[in-house]
Amino acid sequence: MLSYAGRDRRTVNLLKAFYFDRPDWTPASFSILPAAWLKYRDAIEALVLEHPKIWPGFKKGDHNYDVMWSPLYELGRRTDCWGCTWENVERGMDSIVIGHPLEDWDNFKTWQPPSPETDNLFGKRDWSAEAKRLEQARQSGGLAGCGPVWHGFGYMLLYFLRGFENLMMDFAVEDPRLDELVAIITRYNAVATQKYLDLGAEHFSYGEDLGTQKALPISPDTWRQYIKPMYRTMWAPVVAAGLPIFMHSDGHILEIIPDLIEVGVTILNPQPRPNGLANLAALARGKVALWQDCDRQLFPFATPSQLEDHIAEVHDALTLPTGGLILSIEVGPDVPLANIDALCKAVEKVCKLPEPDVV
Repeated sequence: MLSYAGRDRRTVNLLKAFYFDRPDWTPASFSILPAAWLKYRDAIEALVLEHPKIWPGFKKGDHNYDVMWSPLYELGRRTDCWGCTWENVERGMDSIVIGHPLEDWDNFKTWQPPSPETDNLFGKRDWSAEAKRLEQARQSGGLAGCGPVWHGFGYMLLYFLRGFENLMMDFAVEDPRLDELVAIITRYNAVATQKYLDLGAEHFSYGEDLGTQKALPISPDTWRQYIKPMYRTMWAPVVAAGLPIFMHSDGHILEIIPDLIEVGVTILNPQPRPNGLANLAALARGKVALWQDCDRQLFPFATPSQLEDHIAEVHDALTLPTGGLILSIEVGPDVPLANIDALCKAVEKVCKLPEPDVV
């Protein structure tokens, strides 16, 4: 368990939520996609300034509308360190993989995987800069968190490399080359994770989309055969160190939530629509901290009052007096400003966010 000593109040409250240690309020994460900043610009900056409980310390001019989260949010095509080709057709939104270097298994003979010691998804790793960033987070009273790998680090990386239909056939026939590829990816992820552990990271974040809207794309048994051991291996040293592990997944994941908890996930970020709030309450509430997405598919179309009801519904379904809940809101350019404002007001009310001058 991480110590609260030396942390700022927001970080202590977040850790209390992680540890079911009766936080003073329900923490909330509110993310604005780069495409929304590009679309609304000064108008959304003004909205952010009107909600200091959500964005304490934010000042006019703090956000550069034209700076993207990563190269994947820039227009055009680019090739990553695994040889996958990505394409983006709308700046500020994410790219998709359109080129698969191992689409033909014959390419496996000459394909060279990246080095976890030196290669990041695009460009080289700068471990000294990462060490400095982690130390600065600690010194400022925050949490020295890291994402050792990018979104789509395991299961998704397999179909980035092979192509989705090819991968489904690999699973079906249990192609032995798939075991080799899984081992290569596992090593990369495990080495990168261990390196961040050695640098003093305190909180580890991972994400990939394991589900579709209605089901897992592969059977739970197949997931347990190929993907679960990868997670177990890469997370083993973090589990041994007793540090929090955050895992995001879009889609339906109900059948494997107990497996994710078993291999080390302490903070789970699922979606309500494909899983159902009642199901999440039954399977996960009290067993793992929920960094709970609210329904992004609802945000563009609902009325402000419907959004307030939805935020309250999510909170009431999953909250406990001891904690274990963090509400997560993400808005894109399809969400009207009035709805973004309504979401802010609902979060402030439901989560009982404190005034910024006492944070």
